[in-house]
Amino acid sequence: MKILNWYVTKSFFSTFLMAISILTFGMTGAQLMKAFDYLSQGIPVSLVGEFLLYTLPMALAFTIPWASLVSIMLVFGRMSADNEITAMRACGVSILQIIAPIILSTFCLTCLCLYLQLEVGPWALGRARSLLKTVVVNHPTALFTPGIPVEVENLSVYIDAKDNNNNIFDIQLYVLDDDNSIRQDITASRGKIETDPASQIMKIILYDAVGSSREGGGTDPRFVHLFGREVVFYIEYGKKFNSSEISRRDKYLTFRELFARSMIEKRQGVDTTRLEVELNQRVALALAPIAFMMLGMPLAIRTSRRETSIGLFLSVLLSAAYFGGVLISDALRNHTEFFPQHVVWVPPILFQGFGIYYLLRIARK
Repeated sequence: MKILNWYVTKSFFSTFLMAISILTFGMTGAQLMKAFDYLSQGIPVSLVGEFLLYTLPMALAFTIPWASLVSIMLVFGRMSADNEITAMRACGVSILQIIAPIILSTFCLTCLCLYLQLEVGPWALGRARSLLKTVVVNHPTALFTPGIPVEVENLSVYIDAKDNNNNIFDIQLYVLDDDNSIRQDITASRGKIETDPASQIMKIILYDAVGSSREGGGTDPRFVHLFGREVVFYIEYGKKFNSSEISRRDKYLTFRELFARSMIEKRQGVDTTRLEVELNQRVALALAPIAFMMLGMPLAIRTSRRETSIGLFLSVLLSAAYFGGVLISDALRNHTEFFPQHVVWVPPILFQGFGIYYLLRIARK
């Protein structure tokens, strides 16, 4: 029996390690691109590595359940297709004995996900955000990413490219009013970013800039065409990124901090639905390995397919259905009449209910 348990456990974890490596790399791909961009701007490798390290726990909180589902679908689908499960049961081994190592493994993975979702993940996200603010203050040119509009103070800036000497190219700059309407529209083929670290003031210099400026108001504003050999805009980036926060966002709070804030707001008569949604989402996501195991295992045994593509396809469908409940509850966060804190539990209940039903049917055969 020990040999059988070791065989199932080894098959599960060998597939699990490959799946979690691929999924984690894919999920952190955007952060890796941002890290390479920081490195190209001269930001120290240690700082970039620290930033990636802080983003890893929350990524693992999502990829661990998904990797466990992929492993279960591939391993038990292959074992069923090769009639290994039939042979085991013919030798008097019950289905519960066959899946016992996986039950224990998914329980341990669920405990790890709970720890990541409730404690380590939110704290690490907050640290990553603080580190990002430090990067921006010390290296303000990191604010500007080619192809992505950036809004700082009353400016909206879009650049198509930049180099290591702080030169920027193909710039589109808008000067906005208090109501976010465009007051000036300026374009330039090249420019330069200069910073004064002492006063934390950034200069955006545009060369041979052309554009238009709106003058007057009402329904018939007048537009004046502009041209300048050298147009300069000043940004006090230190004022924006050094400002202290009175309170942190809910997603950066640990379980105890989230629970404490909920209790305080309840005593003050404030609606705490958003906090309840956040807490229920974290717990539901952390319980995903168990839910995926309960439904994925009988589904893999019944389909009896050894093809990797079939297992991956079913894994994507099941994970999308599960995580869809979280997305729906998040979309209903401000609609208390729909009880979004309870909506998130619909997929876990359905997954475990159908999983128990199908496992019992398989066990009776």
